[in-house]
Amino acid sequence: MSVIRSLLVANRGEIARRVIRSCRELGIATVAVHSDADADAPHVREADTAVRLPGDAPADTYLRGDLLTKAALAAGADAVHPGYGFLSEDPAFAQAVRDAGLLWVGPPPEAMRAMASKTRAKRLLRDAGVPLLDSLDPDRVTDADLPVLVKAAAGGGGRGMRVVRDTAALADELASARAEAASAFGDGEVFVEPYVEGARHVEVQVLADTHGTVWSLGTRDCSLQRRHQKVVEEAPAPGLGDGLRRLLEESAVNAARAIGYEGAGTVEFLVSSAGRGYFLEMNTRLQVEHPVTEEVYGLDLVALQLRVAEGQALAAEPPSPSGHAVEARLYAEDPGRGWQPQAGVMRRLDITATGLRADTGLRADTGPGVGMGLRVGTGLRADTGLRVDSGIADGDVIGVHYDPLLAKVIAWAPTRAEALRRLAHGLEHARIHGPATNRDLLVRALRHPEFEAGRMDTGFLERHLDALTETGTDGIALAALAAALAAASDRPATVAGRLGGWRNVPSQPQIKTYRDDPGGTEYEVRYRLTRDGLVTEGFPDLRLLSADPGHVLLEADGIRRKFDVSRHGDRIYIDSSLGAHTLIPLSRFPDPTARTAPGSLLAPMPGTVVRIADVAVGDQVRAGQPLLWLEAMKMEHRVVSPTAGVLTALHAAEGRQVEVGALLAVVTAQDEAATEDNGRSRT
Repeated sequence: MSVIRSLLVANRGEIARRVIRSCRELGIATVAVHSDADADAPHVREADTAVRLPGDAPADTYLRGDLLTKAALAAGADAVHPGYGFLSEDPAFAQAVRDAGLLWVGPPPEAMRAMASKTRAKRLLRDAGVPLLDSLDPDRVTDADLPVLVKAAAGGGGRGMRVVRDTAALADELASARAEAASAFGDGEVFVEPYVEGARHVEVQVLADTHGTVWSLGTRDCSLQRRHQKVVEEAPAPGLGDGLRRLLEESAVNAARAIGYEGAGTVEFLVSSAGRGYFLEMNTRLQVEHPVTEEVYGLDLVALQLRVAEGQALAAEPPSPSGHAVEARLYAEDPGRGWQPQAGVMRRLDITATGLRADTGLRADTGPGVGMGLRVGTGLRADTGLRVDSGIADGDVIGVHYDPLLAKVIAWAPTRAEALRRLAHGLEHARIHGPATNRDLLVRALRHPEFEAGRMDTGFLERHLDALTETGTDGIALAALAAALAAASDRPATVAGRLGGWRNVPSQPQIKTYRDDPGGTEYEVRYRLTRDGLVTEGFPDLRLLSADPGHVLLEADGIRRKFDVSRHGDRIYIDSSLGAHTLIPLSRFPDPTARTAPGSLLAPMPGTVVRIADVAVGDQVRAGQPLLWLEAMKMEHRVVSPTAGVLTALHAAEGRQVEVGALLAVVTAQDEAATEDNGRSRT
């Protein structure tokens, strides 16, 4: 038996705060680590002690196992919790922590090594009776094998994964996947397996102690993904037959036993449309989506990890599940523009979640061999069924060095339908003032008829992306009008037979122009305030009931709508029942220098140039040809040629950091290039 008195969290953001919260309830002191970019982050403020890791990039900070171990020793910690991501699945780091005399809150390094390579894991688990997809020899893949999936043997998070539907493209995709995997994980090994169309991603949460007990804590469905990264997760996985569910849970327990697993882990499966399950991989750490399991089982998985690490024993059987939980990942990204990550200041993040979970007491005996963990309250979920796990606070800067995850919003309810409704409602009414997010896509996905009916697969978001990101014009137009009216008011103005409180009543129309952010569409507002009321172009029956700088009340066809207006810097945030909109006021006299030459490739986001294609100035390029790759927020983004033509300028260099809007390259269209050449030849 060991006793943890002080614990270092070798992570950042949401998961660091999550671990700190459980430690506080258990009476364990906490040590945070932080990069320079995270010096004032919430997890740093909430910990008892903090240690600086000089630098900003993960490679210099959170991926430096030597610095993390030294920080734990220097701060007097006696244990290390790795969270998820970064070094959480690195057996060398786990071993280094143990060698330093510290307690490692996670599985043994040997178990981690067994699962670190998906190819080796498959060979091991085949003997344990776990169902598998057979790997394919890349040199022998034929058209009959298509489609296939190229997958990195190490790591996760969608890095190094490619779906290939044309044998002619396989070689290039293999090379690209190897390069990305080597950059992300330090291991360029990849393998090829059949790609199962229309399949679901279903996983099983396991928890094992050091006394031979292994719990299966049910299933989760994580099929709603973008770029092979999860977006919406739920527990239990809907629509599984009892036979398939038992097979998956038994296979997960067998996998854990086969490698002598200890602690929390997840065994992931692919479930085909025919109802067959195949092992994907085992994550030897706590998953991002662990809250849905916590809510259904009434457990604090982080607290249980800590108790297992101390040597305490689990009860013979886990508690029974209750109800349904759904989690949505709120990302700083623009789904309508290729999921581009977004950076900037989060002015306000307000997702209503108050109160505590109904079960707040920690009821667990502490003696070895005694039942542990029955209905441990998380203290996280609101009585209303909504829980928010966030890594940021108002005023925090969303940078480019880390994952774009802002928060996880979790809803629990007695039924799946009610949980979906609660989650969609909570997201829809959130106040999110800052960089663009995927909030609207989440709400629409949760309310999509197919998803509501439990008919989803890993291609759901891609298949419905246009409908999920479609933007209407009426809501934005009214939001722009509300922004103009709020700006024009200097004190509350109420219609009570007349308009009062306005500085003047101009007879000429007032004209304001706004650009939708991030869409880029411009909206012109024309209105007049007369003694008879508001006169607007496009909304003839609209009435202005009241307006002040923060609120505008309009009535159309007998329906009143309140618009909350907030301005931060050059952006105006308008929230109403018609949706949330961000607008940028435009000057009547645009800056003539704010122009770029045709064919200019501008950085769509701040990031680092990680690779440049084998091209040089003067080369012919085709439309859509990748020219370089930017890495931002743990994702790679291709920058492609906008047209067929000649590469006439290349300003990017590998390793160089660029700001959004930076000029990367210029491609002169084919006809223009020919015209220029003819002109030079004549002279």
